[in-house]
Amino acid sequence: MKPFDHYSPKTLPEALDLLAQMNGRARVNAGGTDLMLKMKAGFLQPEAIINIKRLPELKGVTYDETAGLTMGALTTLRDLTRTAVIRDHYPVLAQAAGLMASEQIRSFATVGGNLCNASPSADLAPPLMVLGGTAVIAHQNGVRELSLDDFFLGPGQSALKPGELLKEIHLPPPTGQTVYLKQSPRAYMDIAVVGVAVRLHQVNGRCREARVVLGAVAPIPLRAREAEAVLEENLVDNGRIAQAAQIAADACTPIDDVRGSAWYRQRMVQVLTRRGLTALAAP
Repeated sequence: MKPFDHYSPKTLPEALDLLAQMNGRARVNAGGTDLMLKMKAGFLQPEAIINIKRLPELKGVTYDETAGLTMGALTTLRDLTRTAVIRDHYPVLAQAAGLMASEQIRSFATVGGNLCNASPSADLAPPLMVLGGTAVIAHQNGVRELSLDDFFLGPGQSALKPGELLKEIHLPPPTGQTVYLKQSPRAYMDIAVVGVAVRLHQVNGRCREARVVLGAVAPIPLRAREAEAVLEENLVDNGRIAQAAQIAADACTPIDDVRGSAWYRQRMVQVLTRRGLTALAAP
């Protein structure tokens, strides 16, 4: 690991000033569970590290029945599994976080870090996207909001511009039911070979809204919009479920790697999408 400068700002404006001055030559450190490994392996060699752990503006979880949920980017995976309002109103987030890493790592790893790392297999991206999540991004002149559907640009690439920092994530009030299904060699601690998040909002047996988001099977977490369209405003029966699952599988563009073949990943998208929709459609 090469030498680097280290900064530990105490306020968000101070952190944004540092980011602007470094103009892309610095990396932000929140939990450090991905950054430190990449630096030790030589994949990243930043001139400086900006430690944002002390920033109060990036902490806290608030919930309102009308406004929804707002959680700071420094919210940890452990917070997701143990915060009452998340467990009560957005249980899929607690479920997804509980499948990630170990209890020790979950105490450090943050929601913001998982998203900004922009891994195609990021476990939190699919459930946050199906819940309609919005990223609140801070810069020197204020903030801008961006749907998480548009946040990921490619492997390791997010929509954050130089000098910007993910401040918080906002979720609208929950509607319907949501589930996240993950295929991996072990039930816990492994990176997803395939991840599928599904949300289904039904009224009088008919689908009012559907969302299907796929992880680890495309360069970015992928929303399967055509599969959603098959379900919306229709009765969610076995035929519709099978059709939507096949469309979702056809929409993905997986790769072959040491964790799974492209064929296997595509097949598992179909299987997991069908399982998720079947579970949520049950009366």
